[in-house]
Amino acid sequence: MKFIPINIPLLGKEEKEAVMAVLDSGLLTNASYEGGRFVKEFEGKLKARVGTRHAIAVNSGTAALHTSLVAYEIGPGDEVIVPAFTFEATANVVLACGAKPVFADIKDDYNIDPEDVRRKVSKKTKAIIPVDVYGYPADLDEIREMADKHSIKVIEDAAESLGAEYRGRPTGKTDHSGCFSLYATKVITSGEGGAITTDDDEFADRVRLVRNHGMQAGYDTRVLGFNYRMPEMAAAVASVQMDRLEGYIEARRRNSRVLTETISPMKGAALRQVSSDRRHVWYLYTVFLAKRRDEVMKKLRSRGVGAAAYWETPVNRMPLYKRLGYAEKSLPSAVSAAEHVLSLPVHPGVTEPEIDFVAEEFAKAVKG
Repeated sequence: MKFIPINIPLLGKEEKEAVMAVLDSGLLTNASYEGGRFVKEFEGKLKARVGTRHAIAVNSGTAALHTSLVAYEIGPGDEVIVPAFTFEATANVVLACGAKPVFADIKDDYNIDPEDVRRKVSKKTKAIIPVDVYGYPADLDEIREMADKHSIKVIEDAAESLGAEYRGRPTGKTDHSGCFSLYATKVITSGEGGAITTDDDEFADRVRLVRNHGMQAGYDTRVLGFNYRMPEMAAAVASVQMDRLEGYIEARRRNSRVLTETISPMKGAALRQVSSDRRHVWYLYTVFLAKRRDEVMKKLRSRGVGAAAYWETPVNRMPLYKRLGYAEKSLPSAVSAAEHVLSLPVHPGVTEPEIDFVAEEFAKAVKG
């Protein structure tokens, strides 16, 4: 029986040819302020797709978030509001800056709740990091309006939402910071990789410094920086993947429509990311199961369907954050989501017969 994984990297001969071009050139990376040939090529495609003045490639989505915080000079004594329901990198980068993560609860659509954010804004708040969970945009306008009133920066964690749209504009389209991930199983991949998009020229300059040890012209470190550069081989793959992006998104949406036809009428299984003012990229097709989530997941996996739960533990309840005293925070919606969500495979590698099989097996597992 073939196993259908939740997500896989899809690579072809064009990616192999691009990597070989880098190897043949002997220029595996570039330590200049501007970056190498393939880094600039990828950046050009990304900024054109997102519609920003700048796209700056880095070597992971985590590096994109951390670089943004450092470029905004966020550090000890500062607070950054983050959702409790996310991958832990969103909060870890705040600790890495010496700042304090302040956890906010989520709405029914799994994205950060602007009302809880409003309650938790303080004089120490320097940034808010809304996450586009599963590829579905957060309430970006409401969060930005709130942030502007308090001179707070918004760092959009768009790791899972490349190609999604919020009220007609792409995620990452901002004059603050938009952060993408190109991890192996994201919407597109470079193996490991990330990028920051912005319309702010000064911020973009600082980001380029931070990703390159603070250097602008040789060994002339001007600000605190790190080696967050994207290697040329990764950039070459990312550039080819950008050319595949629209086809990948359409395949995800097509597969998601098949599942939705089966799941929408079902009792006890709810789709919660359905607002008409945003376009989902279905990085993860996620269902809220009223009961028996773990049992359903186990049954599906035994039948070859790579169902998975993202995430089974809110970040504030992770061992690290328990030790730091965050576990006592009351975040009921995040806890509920962690206990009930189940994601099903809809990636572009899932064929029509396979998506029909996923739908059929899900219906059987839920009915028991």
